[in-house]
Amino acid sequence: MKKLIFLYIIIAMFGLAGCSDFLSESDPSNFTEENYFTKPAHAHSSVNAIYASMREPMNSGFGGGAWMMTEFATGLAATDLGQAVNSYFVRDLNNTSDNGYGLTYWQSYYQGIANANLSIVKVPGITMDDQEKQKLLGEAYFLRAWYYFNLVRMFGNIPLVTSPVSLQSDNLRPSPADVQDVYDLIVSDLEKSENSGLPWFDPSGRVSLGAVKSLLAKVYLTMAGYPLQKGNEYYNLAAQKAQEVINSGEFQLFDDYDDLHDPSMKNIEENIFMIQFKTQILPSNWQVAIIPYNKNISQYSAETGGIYATQAFVESFEPGDLRAKEDEFFFTEFTHQDDRSLEVDLGGYFIYKHFDIVAQTSSANSDLNWPLIRYADVLLIYAEASNEVNGPNEVAYGAVNAVRSRAELPELSNLSKEEFREAVWKERWYELCYENKTWFDMVRLRKALNVETGEFEEYVGHTFSYGPTLKERELLFPIPTAEILNNSNLIQNNGY
Repeated sequence: MKKLIFLYIIIAMFGLAGCSDFLSESDPSNFTEENYFTKPAHAHSSVNAIYASMREPMNSGFGGGAWMMTEFATGLAATDLGQAVNSYFVRDLNNTSDNGYGLTYWQSYYQGIANANLSIVKVPGITMDDQEKQKLLGEAYFLRAWYYFNLVRMFGNIPLVTSPVSLQSDNLRPSPADVQDVYDLIVSDLEKSENSGLPWFDPSGRVSLGAVKSLLAKVYLTMAGYPLQKGNEYYNLAAQKAQEVINSGEFQLFDDYDDLHDPSMKNIEENIFMIQFKTQILPSNWQVAIIPYNKNISQYSAETGGIYATQAFVESFEPGDLRAKEDEFFFTEFTHQDDRSLEVDLGGYFIYKHFDIVAQTSSANSDLNWPLIRYADVLLIYAEASNEVNGPNEVAYGAVNAVRSRAELPELSNLSKEEFREAVWKERWYELCYENKTWFDMVRLRKALNVETGEFEEYVGHTFSYGPTLKERELLFPIPTAEILNNSNLIQNNGY
């Protein structure tokens, strides 16, 4: 197991080499646990390796991509990619524990946790500048929290592993932990990261204090809702952390939605934390998934039609919403690859907010990052959380109206607490769509948006616009079969 962990680190570091300044690595060959963690360069390389596992679910192709799992689970996504059976299993609510998407998330994120555990245990013993060491540990704690936060929301009662594992470890086949215990570790890790001396923002893409406080706000918001239902105390904590990010003055909304998919705007302003990619070295690899199936509009040889928006969802946007207009969040036509003066009807609402224009029209090698935390999300977290505690106030209105103003929508005003709550939920559905956010909101709220009526319904019993109805089992994804076969202590989630 130790050798496997080191192998993962070596692979991660070779994969990261040259991606950007903070991801560049020297040759780490021929090291072992006994001789590797001995100098500052080893501390940096071990922490850099933790980031790599975030990219694995983004891999996309004719088999689909694991990142699509939480999008199809919302009932708001369609696909034309017939061979991507994992997409259809989730979309049609026929999912099973053999779904490769869930296995990708489980294995890659636990690999990230294993690398984080190794850094957290070994870096303190390295002789180096103490401030530098504390910042590196702050990154490691944040990343471990980020992986666990996603795993616990997707799979529920999961193993909680906080130290390196060997073949001799008692924790080689860990039992599932209580969900509360997982959240306790997440909060503890983020508090340690918050106090590690990280800068408010980092244009290189490393973990920043802004990312830490934003994630803490999101964690507290989730803990206030289901499954823990901690209520107002945690809504208040979420509002406080989101307000700290707002009051920092370090972040702002982009003026133009085009900036969301402009590679030159990554890691700055609205983009608080992202998965890092680099053209020609580690290019963004979901571009083939968001273009229509074989319409000949792209320089990519693979046009998969892997995922796009349902017509019912796009048509449910408020009249006049800029986000629903052509070439904002979606596009329905594009120029032909052989003659850019010819327009091609795409036959659906494809996702323009992640569309790298240069890569699609010329290079077929994208430099675009994937957004994990945007400032718009923080504003909406503040609006929702503060309303739950104090009802709508001037600052809460200001937060949600900043998002609406960019969408060219009228400002909200004179709403009751209940009306304001649902108005903010809707802004989350529309602003954060297809960014792996909506399903998590549905589960923590136990609510789903009926795109035909515009009303929120109970999650269990909600019927998608194309037919399937959510059952209680869809509050979690199934624990992968391969993991249960390897660890008999795991317990499959109900209904799978």
